[in-house]
Amino acid sequence: MHLLTDAIVLATRAHGEHGLVARALTRDDGVQPGYVRGGRSRRLRPVLQPGNTIRGEWRARTAEQLPALTVEPLHSRSVLHAEPLPAAGIAWVTALTAIALPEAQPYPRLHDGLDAVLSAIEAAPAARGWAGTLVRYELLLLAELGFGLDLSGCVVTGTTGDLTFVSPKSGGAVSRVGAAGYERQLFPLPAFLIDGGQPDGGDLLAGLAITGHFLTRDILTDRRAEPLAARERLVDRLKRAVA
Repeated sequence: MHLLTDAIVLATRAHGEHGLVARALTRDDGVQPGYVRGGRSRRLRPVLQPGNTIRGEWRARTAEQLPALTVEPLHSRSVLHAEPLPAAGIAWVTALTAIALPEAQPYPRLHDGLDAVLSAIEAAPAARGWAGTLVRYELLLLAELGFGLDLSGCVVTGTTGDLTFVSPKSGGAVSRVGAAGYERQLFPLPAFLIDGGQPDGGDLLAGLAITGHFLTRDILTDRRAEPLAARERLVDRLKRAVA
């Protein structure tokens, strides 16, 4: 195996006395793990922070062998890790991607979507400037993994107008008429998930409630549920930030 490409660092774990194993998302080759010799050194540790963009070179003699990875920094977002809210956003979105995606399967739309979220956090550290983009990325990840929500029309009446709720069972939109009598059993559907734009505080939290439900139910199950603690910390911070 020999791969030379740009990638977004998703996660790292210590390996041996000085090295670490990094997982990074490439656009055309999916998630790629690699052993970085000296990865815990003062020089390389900042380069391998989640959210940074690197140029990586992976080499392995066999397909079964963990590749050796050498890295070159391309774009650092390390400074954002010193700010609690942006740091929480980066920690969650990279951890989600790292654990949800299988290795070596290309997801170019998710690569571009993740880059968009990280760029939005970098451009507008205030949550109102990027949190809506993060919710849309969660929806995109659900869709790319086969668990997409259908917000194109009402699952009860078939109409496409006045969509105001989401079914927690089917993931389909429900109109006001279709929801009559069952409103308390449904998620409110925030307008920005259909119309675009940046949500206000109430709509943002409604969007997070929807994506959180389906991520927990369909993707982050059993051993993969560990990143949910990072999401809970992020949601708590967002509640305070948009209050």
